Amino acid sequence: MITVDTPIIYTRTTKHTDKFLLDLYYQLIKPRMIEEKMLVLLRQGRISKWFSGIGQEASSVGAAMALERDEYILPMHRNLGTFTTRGIPLNRLFAQFQGKMSGFTKGRDRSFHFGTQEYNIVGMISHLGPQLGVADGIALGTILKKQKKVTLVYTGDGGASEGDFHEALNTAAVWDLPVLFAIENNGWGLSTPSNEQFRCKQFIDKGIGYGIKAVQIDGNNVLEVYDTFKQLSEEIRKNPKPIIVECMTYRMRGHEEASGVKYIDPKNFEEWGRKDPIENFERWLTEESVLTADGKEKIRAGIKEEIEKGLELAFAEEKVKPDTEREYNDVYAPFVFTETKPATEKTTERRMIDAISDGLRLAMQKHNNLVLMGQDIAEYGGVFKITDGFVKEFGKQRVRNTPLCESAILGAGLGLSINGMKAMVEMQFADFVTEGITQIVNNFAKSHWRWQQNADVVVRMPTGAGVAAGPFHSQSNEAWFFHTAGLKIAYPAFPYDAKGLLLTAFEDPNPVMFFEHKAIYRSGTQHVPDDYYTIPFGKAATIKQGNDVSIITYGMGVHWAIETLEKNKNISADLIDLRTLAPLDTETIINSVKKTGKVIVLHEDNLTGGIGAEIAALISEHCFKNLDAPVMRCASLDTPIPFSPDLENNFLAKARFEEIIYRLIMY
Repeated sequence: MITVDTPIIYTRTTKHTDKFLLDLYYQLIKPRMIEEKMLVLLRQGRISKWFSGIGQEASSVGAAMALERDEYILPMHRNLGTFTTRGIPLNRLFAQFQGKMSGFTKGRDRSFHFGTQEYNIVGMISHLGPQLGVADGIALGTILKKQKKVTLVYTGDGGASEGDFHEALNTAAVWDLPVLFAIENNGWGLSTPSNEQFRCKQFIDKGIGYGIKAVQIDGNNVLEVYDTFKQLSEEIRKNPKPIIVECMTYRMRGHEEASGVKYIDPKNFEEWGRKDPIENFERWLTEESVLTADGKEKIRAGIKEEIEKGLELAFAEEKVKPDTEREYNDVYAPFVFTETKPATEKTTERRMIDAISDGLRLAMQKHNNLVLMGQDIAEYGGVFKITDGFVKEFGKQRVRNTPLCESAILGAGLGLSINGMKAMVEMQFADFVTEGITQIVNNFAKSHWRWQQNADVVVRMPTGAGVAAGPFHSQSNEAWFFHTAGLKIAYPAFPYDAKGLLLTAFEDPNPVMFFEHKAIYRSGTQHVPDDYYTIPFGKAATIKQGNDVSIITYGMGVHWAIETLEKNKNISADLIDLRTLAPLDTETIINSVKKTGKVIVLHEDNLTGGIGAEIAALISEHCFKNLDAPVMRCASLDTPIPFSPDLENNFLAKARFEEIIYRLIMY
């Protein structure tokens, strides 16, 4: 060991050849030189924003050098060294920063908010924490594929305050996932100092709580970073388990350049400036006779030339031209539905719960890369017993009990998809999806549009009232997702549709919110084919035909409408069961309204902001001349759902449907 007059102590071994050390130096100074150029361009107004990682390069570069090329890394704002070390062409990187087409998001997102399968990088979203759960899923995929691979995910001392941090670490610990959780402890969460972010002395203390190994390293010592990540990676490839790696470093510039650094004590900059990862490594390499002055200049000149050529190409590229058709086409991953009809005519009388269970079983048999995840779904069979017996048939690797970590498990679903697998995540009750809403509306829904990565995840949602379960087990929350581009939504009313739509959902590579009304689970039966079959999304079913009025509904609303029409034989109605809400069968709706001239939209959800409002607007825009009366809506009260059966009955739309439909007919 040779020490020099430096705050950073480098320990050289026989594995650290001169060539390796020079490669490490090249990778270390490359992001610094890019950053210095970006700051100039920012002042010139040629780029719009920059999140600086100056002073933190070592924790990115050392780790990326240590991992195998096909192992996934999930970086953050200040991990430019991850992208450069993986060899992303600079013209594409700069085009990404400028919102050009040759970047990775077609101008739709900025800076490091992108991923690329070509370089095994999964970029962050602004919410910081959700990528930790995604890393869990990628790592789970490597285990299920029997690959000896590591997944590396970054977070910071600010992001580690989020619930996603706890959920992801807890899940990784319980499942023994080979994830390296790198925490860059740089002293700040934007302008909030660490002592206002957490009370523990250091992040390695958290390892005790999760029952996992935790290591603290000098995040500015690129050699220590490399050696540590190399050793830990080799360790968990052989013996999968998660490890926390706390990289002690410092943020030498503002959260982003516009925020400045006035809130930081100048003494901190002075202290950490002496620990600069590049200046210290250069000095040590010179002392070791590895780096000469000429060699240094040659390396820097080469990088400078590469930067200038990359910028020239990126700046020369024309701005992205808006193309509305392209924008719409990229929201979903391509999927061409092919109808599969039952191979035989054999049927069994099934309740909806039985049909869903049968559909899940057939999907598991067809897709050997499908993993089911949810609370209590393994030996217990789920609270509704839909997966009863699945562990015996498919094993605990594919039918997985989860901790109460909805966000991490949903994130793991996306991670599995990134790793080429399929996932089903069961919300024990649809109400609980709020714990993972960011994963669904910001990760699942936007990933293909952002960087052409589909989320092949089906989220099963036991939903609805009528079972006296109160305000936290009875909500109809389909409208939350109806508003979000990138999600598909199925909401069957009958066992036959439930099975066929569920099997289609698993064939579709896009995220599907699959709503299952709890009160319909066991309330009726239907002859359902025993074989595998599919039903197209976006194709409504016409349950009854008539001339007086069109009833547009779905889910429990279909049964309320049938009951009302059976009771009132004098009402001649088209009864349209939408079956899926996204995509929506607008053609069937419009054709029916043009025929009857009167329409009522019925749903269990609250009136205000419900899906009925969108359908009413659609009808007004396309069928105004055909209407003989205003479009009517019948929905539940604009209150939470009460527990008392009498209060619940008063809350539900069913209590008012007959009155409103007669008012419409008599208009």
